[in-house]
Amino acid sequence: MKDIIRIGAGAGYSGDRIEPAVELAEHGALDYLVFECLAERTIAIAQQARRLDPSAGYDPLLEARMRAVLPVAAKNGVRIVSNMGAANPLSAARKTAQIARELGLRNLKIAAVTGDDVLDVVLGSSLRFEESGDDVSAYADRIVSANAYLGAAPIVAALAAGADIVLTGRVADPSLFTAPLIHELGWRMDDWNTLGQATVVGHLLECAGQVTGGYFADPGRKDVPDLARLGFPIGEVDARGNVVIGKVEHAGGCVTEATCKEQLLYEIHDPARYYQPDVVADFTQVRVAQEAKDRVRVTGGRGEARTGTLKVSVGYIDGYIGEGQISYGGPNAVARARLALAIVRERLAMTGVDTSELRFDLIGVNALYGDSLAASLEEPYEVRVRVAGRVSNAGEAARIGNEVETLYTNGPSGGGGVTKATREVLAVQSVLLPGDLVRPVFEIVEASNETA
Repeated sequence: MKDIIRIGAGAGYSGDRIEPAVELAEHGALDYLVFECLAERTIAIAQQARRLDPSAGYDPLLEARMRAVLPVAAKNGVRIVSNMGAANPLSAARKTAQIARELGLRNLKIAAVTGDDVLDVVLGSSLRFEESGDDVSAYADRIVSANAYLGAAPIVAALAAGADIVLTGRVADPSLFTAPLIHELGWRMDDWNTLGQATVVGHLLECAGQVTGGYFADPGRKDVPDLARLGFPIGEVDARGNVVIGKVEHAGGCVTEATCKEQLLYEIHDPARYYQPDVVADFTQVRVAQEAKDRVRVTGGRGEARTGTLKVSVGYIDGYIGEGQISYGGPNAVARARLALAIVRERLAMTGVDTSELRFDLIGVNALYGDSLAASLEEPYEVRVRVAGRVSNAGEAARIGNEVETLYTNGPSGGGGVTKATREVLAVQSVLLPGDLVRPVFEIVEASNETA
């Protein structure tokens, strides 16, 4: 058993950069590399892809990431954990095994963790959505996915079975990091304070470049060096869960008390009760201390017993959005842009476009903060008009962008750069499901098996 486990964060979201992960695998002296790639809407989109093609539904960058990182990780003995399995972990594992064989890496074991897909359970329930209070049954014909947030246990089991790579679907983000620690350091699944501190570790690392200065940077106020070559973080974790956050020395970015504190509070509602499937974590006694340049020690996380329920993210179709944009520049640009909005507003009413929501924005003037703040600002020399509306079908949505496009020749002068788009809306709400209704399992796929 090792005294220190080194875990690197290879991604903070589905479309994240690939080269920082390769850099970590090559130069980070890692035991584990974790890719966190799954957001709430991402898995609903993946479920739709799987319905069109039963072999699809995993992360679209899985192949590119694996081809880039597997040779280096295998050479350096780095094990990989990721939720890139999305809606189809078993297909992701099989694809990874195929890539490994093509790369000549025939001794790898890839585990697929499944069981998070609880669509049938949710559709057959009398649950209510936590956000709206609506009965889930009222949305039944529009629901496309229901995925429970699994904890660390099935990943721990897969690692204990010898998996070199573990690919999951919906797992709580910190659990991707706590699982290797539980496995390597022999922690009990009811050691609440240690699991609380492990959740601190996972929360600091899960967004990758955010804690090394990416989301922190604000030029002239919070300067971060060499952001174009931003390095992703490494956590050095001891047997009690205490962690030193750092990075590869030559990589861009920085690790400071401030970057760690900002990430610690990121997306946290109640620091005293951060509900996770493994533990209810308590961040209120966490201490952050700079040890050296780009080395910050974080201690003091605590925890209480996990609840008996799991959060389930339910994705459903919620209409369509139609959008059109056009730009105006030069003298009187804002006045012409406001006239453009007025024209489109009147045209949509005249032609009877049936919208449940409608927005008229001047990007660069009032799109984020409204007209009250815009009135106090110096008038810009360029502005972009945006009109967007929510409707029930794609045909109605297209009419919104078309009305913006007609501004080219039908009013005010000097408009250009029109774009228009129609897209289906995937909305997400949550339910709480009794944990005993969710039964995660794992399956091993071996790269040496030609028929896997």
